[in-house]
Amino acid sequence: MKNTLMVLCLLIVKTLSPNSLYGSSIENKYTISGYVSDVSNGETLIGATVYVKELGIGVACNAYGYYALTMPQGSYTLTYSFIGYTPFEKKVDVKKNTIISVELSEHTALIQEVVITSQRPNANVSKAEMSVVQLDIKTIQRMPSLMGEVDIIKSILLLPGVQSTSEGTSGFSVRGGAMDHNLILLDEATVYNASHLMGFFSVFNNDAIKDVKLYKGDIPASNGGRLASLLDVRMKEGNSKAFAATGGIGTISSRLTIEGPIMSENTTFVASGRRTYADLFLPFAPNESIRDNRLFFYDLNLKINHRVNDNNRFYLSGYSGRDIFKNEFAKFGFGNQTLTFRWNHLFGPKLFLNSSVVFSSYDYYLGTGNVDANSFVWNSNMEDYSTKFDFTYFLNSNSTLRFGVQSTYHVISPGIVKGEGSESILNDIVMPNSYSFEHGAYAQNEQSIGSSLTLKYGLRLSALQNIGKAKVYNYDSNYEADGFATYDKGETYNTYINFEPRLGAIYQLSQKHSIKASYSRTVQYIQLASNAEAGTPLDIWFAASPNVKPQLSDQWALGFFRNFFDNKLETSVEVYYKNMRNVVDFKEFANLMLNEKLEGELRIGTAQSYGIEFLAQFGNKKLNGWVSYTYSRAFRNIDEINNGNRYPAPYDKPHDISVVFNYELSPKLSLSANWVYATGVPATFPAGRYEILGTIIPLYTGRNSYRYPDYHRLDLGLSYRPGAKNGRKWKDEWNLSV
Repeated sequence: MKNTLMVLCLLIVKTLSPNSLYGSSIENKYTISGYVSDVSNGETLIGATVYVKELGIGVACNAYGYYALTMPQGSYTLTYSFIGYTPFEKKVDVKKNTIISVELSEHTALIQEVVITSQRPNANVSKAEMSVVQLDIKTIQRMPSLMGEVDIIKSILLLPGVQSTSEGTSGFSVRGGAMDHNLILLDEATVYNASHLMGFFSVFNNDAIKDVKLYKGDIPASNGGRLASLLDVRMKEGNSKAFAATGGIGTISSRLTIEGPIMSENTTFVASGRRTYADLFLPFAPNESIRDNRLFFYDLNLKINHRVNDNNRFYLSGYSGRDIFKNEFAKFGFGNQTLTFRWNHLFGPKLFLNSSVVFSSYDYYLGTGNVDANSFVWNSNMEDYSTKFDFTYFLNSNSTLRFGVQSTYHVISPGIVKGEGSESILNDIVMPNSYSFEHGAYAQNEQSIGSSLTLKYGLRLSALQNIGKAKVYNYDSNYEADGFATYDKGETYNTYINFEPRLGAIYQLSQKHSIKASYSRTVQYIQLASNAEAGTPLDIWFAASPNVKPQLSDQWALGFFRNFFDNKLETSVEVYYKNMRNVVDFKEFANLMLNEKLEGELRIGTAQSYGIEFLAQFGNKKLNGWVSYTYSRAFRNIDEINNGNRYPAPYDKPHDISVVFNYELSPKLSLSANWVYATGVPATFPAGRYEILGTIIPLYTGRNSYRYPDYHRLDLGLSYRPGAKNGRKWKDEWNLSV
């Protein structure tokens, strides 16, 4: 371990010498760098490409729209491109390090296309990553809506390898993983519950979102903490050119987004809000028993960014959302809050730093409506406090090095139940808090070898520290508590350290087809205890401990990518195998709520999943969309469950098909449709019953030995865009969905 870290440190120190940082003039090589953005609003374009014709080299912009290219002295033609935008060429005479920032114009003929990715036309073939999908926000907005709301989570469920945990929920399973195996980030802050209205909607307001990227595998070494996937959602930065407003009125909710510059183009903001309003009409209901009911959710997004100079930019973004239900007998609520402060700094044209301070929290409460002797209120919450330092070093035209460190402090409060009111006769129940640190350090390089082969290799070193104040139980072979140990505040009583290698390769056979392969190890230190496979707002997160080891996953994947008809038809086939260890499941009739000895309810074992994924994406001026098919299996092996026999994982769906298309009937009218079909999820039902002393006890024969019926659904949407009238500054759009 020490030798490995020493090699990494020496490599970084060597590559970050002063000559490397600022471009070595000894070899007469200089660096062209800058940002690529949208000319209409100033939003940076994540993944835009810069290509040098004469040298046959190029680079993609990072997550902040920044690029850097090093080349010999001379005259060159730089081509800036981003799908949906008109390519821009610029003649450059390279004599010194130069900053060139470019603004691209949206191509009107491509605005309405439904595309999965927002990058260059053959990016699926040439990009050195696989099992990764970048959803264009315009694609999401063109899909059929539910009660006037299109949804990011519902959109990714239409991709191969991604399956819903249950209809009507925002939980999802990726390649056989559990719902809590997915890391969901909003501007780098973890979102622990991404659902509203018991899962019918997600917490993401499309009008405030700029970019969505899903990693099903080949997760960058910069991210860890989950076994299956990373969903990286980025908010808009705000229109730097002019004030603008976007809104919508649906059958269940309305939304409004305002953005624009503050004083100058160097400072911008975006503010967005969304709220359901069914409860506003309840006072007029003929049934008096529901007039005082409250049932709604809301989302608030705010982001401010300030450009100090060419080398420094600051970002402050926040989110707050909550579901609230209240009637005469009960009250219930849950919600997320996030806050992210980021500083982008350029040490030189080749070294980019993003440093972040992040806060994230999730909480819920449950209580009785009326105050009497049996009234109570139950509160639970968890909070994360994180710091991150992420470096991107554009070593040369063939190599991009990324490295950094991060640390997160987890505070989990499983639950506090208190009697409410002075007349309450209930005793308080206070579950002890859990405290832990999760650390990570990583280095990853993407290196081109010749014109056909690109390698991506990296290593992540992760660790978890459990700290006091804590009370840790010991358990015997029957999972019964057998004594305990106590630890003082701040005392470290347990540590886990893991290496997480990440490897990837692409061999480009031609401009139209390539072969890709990847291997990744991921480690998960916190997990979910849920009474329902689909998840509920009352789920409990808990950290690995002396009794519960962190979960580990090794995934191998191989893919073939082929484009046809001048990149108008993109196809891919990927196969994968995943082996997971220390996977958590629960014994029959487990008691998960307000249980101080929760670890005694757990059963630990292994899991395996494998599958093959097909994707065909097509597009022309009239018809666009994609077709995906996934065949997959997922199983678990836990000695104390199902008599030690292998059983299907809760999200084992052998067949999953999605068909998505958008047809432009006219410049003002378009038709969209989604059709999905999936095998029913496994279920455990009693095979019989027996009676003991007058008590009926169900008899189960096997875990997940039954299946629900197969599921299919067709969604249709019609969009009408009248266009802006003469002298009118705003445009409207009408959407009808069934």
